[in-house]
Amino acid sequence: MELNGKVAVVTGGGSGIGAEIVRQLAGAGAAVVIADIDLAAAEAVKSAIIAQGHKAIAVQHDVTSAASAAALVAKAEADLGPIDILVNNAGVSGNSPFLEMTEEEWDRVININLKGHFLTARAVLPGMVARSYGRVINMSSICGKQGFPGIAHYCSSKFAIIGFTQSLAKEFAKSGITVNTICPGIIDTPTNRHAIGRIASDTGVSLDSAWLDLVSNIPQGHPQTCLDVARMALYLASDWAANMTGGSYHVDGGCVMT
Repeated sequence: MELNGKVAVVTGGGSGIGAEIVRQLAGAGAAVVIADIDLAAAEAVKSAIIAQGHKAIAVQHDVTSAASAAALVAKAEADLGPIDILVNNAGVSGNSPFLEMTEEEWDRVININLKGHFLTARAVLPGMVARSYGRVINMSSICGKQGFPGIAHYCSSKFAIIGFTQSLAKEFAKSGITVNTICPGIIDTPTNRHAIGRIASDTGVSLDSAWLDLVSNIPQGHPQTCLDVARMALYLASDWAANMTGGSYHVDGGCVMT
């Protein structure tokens, strides 16, 4: 699964799953663009990647902005070359009973999780089409396969990403571009810790108890890791997955089996 000579963009690459995807793609030989709204976090990951002898740049990127997406592509191409791989990873969560959910919170989650995929992919894909090659990897969730109470906005965004992926996969199949989705399960990331904290607060239990309750629902009996998800991203970015497109691949310990 070597990626020597490839250029990869990872949104939300400054922390959590995104940062681990950056490390795995760089380790396989790709030059990586660490795109994140938190530039300091992206810079920290970049420094670690460069210290290991790999190529990387950090770019501040607001996935809800078309202008930011265009600037991201321009910067990536100027510094590293044409983009071969896009990992649409940036996302947010939240926890709110539906009847208490504000329009602003709904829009925040949908804009970052779904519109962000659209705008970044729209900016990157023309170059892939021109070169007849590309790998687009979108990040959904097991919450994109089944709904859960208190996160209607999050589940809606993640279900939509699967439809978005399938549509792009069919539209660009003859252009040498694959488009796939990863559906992570229960992973201990800052985003998930925030959501679990809200659950714990709403239910009156401790954070540890809320976490253990979630983990108890995993058939394999343990949570997944950022590395588990990053390895799937590496596989889908490689030529080993050249004939796989339009799929949604669970990395969830058996939580969702359809």
